[in-house]
Amino acid sequence: MKLIRHGAPGDEKPGLVDAKGGYRNLSHLVRDITGPALSPESLARLKLVDPETLPLLPPDTRLGPCVGGTRNVVAIGLNYADHAAETGSPIPSEPIVFNKAPSSLCGPNDTVILPKGSSCTDWEVELAIVIGRPASYVHANEALDYVAGACICNDVSERDWQMNRGPTWTKGKSAPTFGPLGPWLVTLDEIKDLKALAMSLDLNGERVQTGSTATMIFDVPQIVAYCSHFMLLEPGDVITTGTPPGVGLGMKPPRYLKEGDEMVLRIEGLGEQRQKVIAFDAWTAQAAARA
Repeated sequence: MKLIRHGAPGDEKPGLVDAKGGYRNLSHLVRDITGPALSPESLARLKLVDPETLPLLPPDTRLGPCVGGTRNVVAIGLNYADHAAETGSPIPSEPIVFNKAPSSLCGPNDTVILPKGSSCTDWEVELAIVIGRPASYVHANEALDYVAGACICNDVSERDWQMNRGPTWTKGKSAPTFGPLGPWLVTLDEIKDLKALAMSLDLNGERVQTGSTATMIFDVPQIVAYCSHFMLLEPGDVITTGTPPGVGLGMKPPRYLKEGDEMVLRIEGLGEQRQKVIAFDAWTAQAAARA
């Protein structure tokens, strides 16, 4: 099952994707794709619904982040062996854990805004998972029982703020629009193998990231179990699990996003994201003109 959230920013409604790729409205069956709707029992009920009985939405419907009400966005750094190599970093002995502000989440095709004062904003295609029921001190062999599904995240990162503005990465990871999420939340029964998903990111039509979850250092069950020993993971929480090689930071010389760039992200079975990049001042001017 592929779940979506559709509509204007801040007013998204629940939906799903039918067998033909059409968007269907779930509003009369569930309030939102958030906490209670993500439980195993709720997902089991939704799977019994015939999509053909649901209202069909226009194909150009805006998609919001595929999960709502997120209170915690956990991110894992340097979790791909080939990405660690391109940055010259040692293989971590334990997962590197940091946070993105939940306010960084946006729709999969929303515009990415370069923040005021940014000079080193980078891209990162990542596999993200969404928690479906409270997880505390779980073991890796049961960790997937606490996962509602998976999706794509672009872990947009301002490298100067991340690396040179103090010992925490959160400052470089949390600006508005720094977390495009979706297009869909795909339940685990529809995912062939979390450990072997092809991943890519194109910048202006050029392939810059090519990878696979097969090179993850810590896999999804290990990550969920590990994080659950340091915090309570709640339904709707997002864990984004690291990126393969090909980020701008690793290029020689480094290459960063600029206004007018377009990113296209894909992960096998999880769909596609497409974002254009705009500078903060230009975005502000556009917003003022619309007001």
